[in-house]
Amino acid sequence: MVQQKRLGIAAEIARSWLLVSATRKETFAAAASSHADQIILDIEDAVDPKLKPGARADVVEYLENGGTGWVRINDHTTNFWSDDVDALAGLPGLTGVMLAKTESPADVTETFDRLRGAVPVLALIESALGIEEATSIAKARGAFRLAFGSGDYRRDTGTSADNLAMAYPRSRLVVASRIGNLPGPIDGPTVGSSHPVLREQSAMAVALGLTGKLCLDLDQLPVINEVISPTQSDVVWARTFLEDFEARGRVIRDGSDLPRLGRAQKIEKLAVAFGINPA
Repeated sequence: MVQQKRLGIAAEIARSWLLVSATRKETFAAAASSHADQIILDIEDAVDPKLKPGARADVVEYLENGGTGWVRINDHTTNFWSDDVDALAGLPGLTGVMLAKTESPADVTETFDRLRGAVPVLALIESALGIEEATSIAKARGAFRLAFGSGDYRRDTGTSADNLAMAYPRSRLVVASRIGNLPGPIDGPTVGSSHPVLREQSAMAVALGLTGKLCLDLDQLPVINEVISPTQSDVVWARTFLEDFEARGRVIRDGSDLPRLGRAQKIEKLAVAFGINPA
């Protein structure tokens, strides 16, 4: 039996990223107290253009009055981008921004600089160009993690949602994140209420090396957090290996010991962070 307790999860290792429409300010507090590792107040695709000024003002009010969270801002090519960064710069509750439709390192750096270099930029990559520029985006000043805007990517490229078809862009983000020395990337959301489908897609993301997932609904959070966490058997193996390693005086026996040591240390760090304790 795995026991899990709710902890503050650092954004570097956050599994579940809950998107919350900024037009529904009455849901902000509930999202913040949910099991989401991080929340993202969305003033981009979730908001009609005519409603963006009001939604932005509600987000600013929330962040000025004790609320905390990330904000998904409009992409760099739009007129809304400048108003977004100007309104958010310097707000005490702003954890960072998710930059929609990132396609170049300049998009990230200019956003980071306009926010006074005070908060990180999560680059949401949603197009063929963005995927091909992923490595340079990952190395941009201010880049924190990469995220996959899978729906817009499919619309841009005509790709299906099939796991095989989506393996290439996901893998590109994983490799780019490693080259840019960033934490693992965040997968796009799963649309729909089927938990078996969500579980399958989350497991596929983990298999490809992604370490987080965007989500659209509170009901999705437990599944995402479970699938992206180390399993009970993983934690037992890691702790047994580390205990044995210490007992033998930290002696490396063969060429497989160092890779196994690195894996065990990573699993143990995540188990502690996520409050996972095999009984």
